[in-house]
Amino acid sequence: MESDNTSPASSASMELSDSYHDSEAGAVVVPGQRVGHAEDYAAGEGTYVRGSHIYASVLGRRRLLSPAEAQRWREGLNVGEEASPVNGGEDAGKSVVVVEKAGGRGLGGGGGWVPRAGDVVTGVVVRVTPRVAAVNIACVGRRALPETFSGIVRSQDVRATATEQVELYKAFRPGDVVRAEVLSLGDARSYFLSTGRNDLGVVSATHSVSGAAMVPLSWNMMMCPKTNMTEPRKVAKLAP
Repeated sequence: MESDNTSPASSASMELSDSYHDSEAGAVVVPGQRVGHAEDYAAGEGTYVRGSHIYASVLGRRRLLSPAEAQRWREGLNVGEEASPVNGGEDAGKSVVVVEKAGGRGLGGGGGWVPRAGDVVTGVVVRVTPRVAAVNIACVGRRALPETFSGIVRSQDVRATATEQVELYKAFRPGDVVRAEVLSLGDARSYFLSTGRNDLGVVSATHSVSGAAMVPLSWNMMMCPKTNMTEPRKVAKLAP
């Protein structure tokens, strides 16, 4: 029986830090990676708070901004343009940790990295059918790829047990960011992927109605913090 674990591309030559304690400005991070402590920083664009930590919700570069800089960032202002007043609150005065989304602000590719059997990859679900979930692979381990590769998660590879009971639309939805292991190069067009391990599965998802980023409740359920509505997913267990 599967454990009920509570979960929640820049240059391809850049190695990611194992912990945000070692990350410098500009370090590349992947969804679900810790980027700061909630006591020390306020969560900005491309991040979310879970417990006492701040996590990346998108693939991109980690940056630290002053409150005023963060306000300008949110409003998309250029140098010299005046931002709206910074709101107060418990995070007032804190530096803000943000993640610049890959491809949006100068995160280019390069190098010759390709997925191989045994690699853990990160990608976006683009299509779900009764038999497979199609994934565009963007990262190998913690290295961003210069281009995306196609992968599929078959129903028998979603989890380690009770595979015959898997309903793919209750495991993944289009737009979900997933972490998976490469099983093999399947049919010369798509890699076969597995999310059977506890640490593999959905790391970031939005609610189908509200569009808000959901938080994990268990290994098979996520919740929208705006509506408190839940949706099923095969959730990846985050590192403590």
